[in-house]
Amino acid sequence: MLENPRSARVRAVAKLAKRRTRDETGLFLLEGPQAVREALAWRPDGIVELYVTPTAAAKHPDLQRGAVDAGLTWEFTTEQVLDAMADTVTPQGVLAVARQFPTGVRDVFAVAPRLIAICAEVRDPGNLGTIIRAADAAGADAVILTGRTVDPYHPKVVRSTTGSLFHVPISLGGDVADVVTAARSAGLRVIAADVKGDDLLAARESGILAQPTAWLFGNEARGLDDEVLALADAALRLPIYGSAESLNLATAASVCLYESAFAQRAA
Repeated sequence: MLENPRSARVRAVAKLAKRRTRDETGLFLLEGPQAVREALAWRPDGIVELYVTPTAAAKHPDLQRGAVDAGLTWEFTTEQVLDAMADTVTPQGVLAVARQFPTGVRDVFAVAPRLIAICAEVRDPGNLGTIIRAADAAGADAVILTGRTVDPYHPKVVRSTTGSLFHVPISLGGDVADVVTAARSAGLRVIAADVKGDDLLAARESGILAQPTAWLFGNEARGLDDEVLALADAALRLPIYGSAESLNLATAASVCLYESAFAQRAA
């Protein structure tokens, strides 16, 4: 059992909360039983290390069975050691180290996708995690991160996806103009979600949402820059019927992705 929260091994795991260490090692943190459960189910070959407290092991026996089935071994730790490793203030006694697994942009478009999300400078980890989760739930084929969008392996992004990180391909680092061009070449209509756009209800009635679509989402504070907005085939906005000043980016993205999912399935 690991008992020293100041040991070199513990510090090495804790450093994965930093972008620089993740980039250097190609590893990232998985915290909590749900994230580890999804990793064991969908990508067990990418798990490098597994840590659990005795209390959490007793509470989640399915995780131990999943590890055995995958040929992996748990390392038991004290509560203090797991606290020192984790990024969260109150970890749930389960933590893993896994290899990153980004998908190339070419691979995204090689499978004739019908619905993708393109994130241009989404900076809030919670927003990005929720967009990935919504894309997964709406049946999107991929999420593509461009520009200075936050690292998808940031601990808060990983937690916010609640496992969807393992279900939908994530591509990162592409130039937004190149990605839009690739999407259009693959037969997708690029639609920007923007407050200056046309009403989404009119687009619903026109039938364009039933076509293969790449939604383009911008920065939480600034939205999409004019030069990026100009790349899109169309721009749509969600109507505000109440007194709210605006919608949170992740909420708006969820609605847009589901509008496309509904329209495509109805067609």
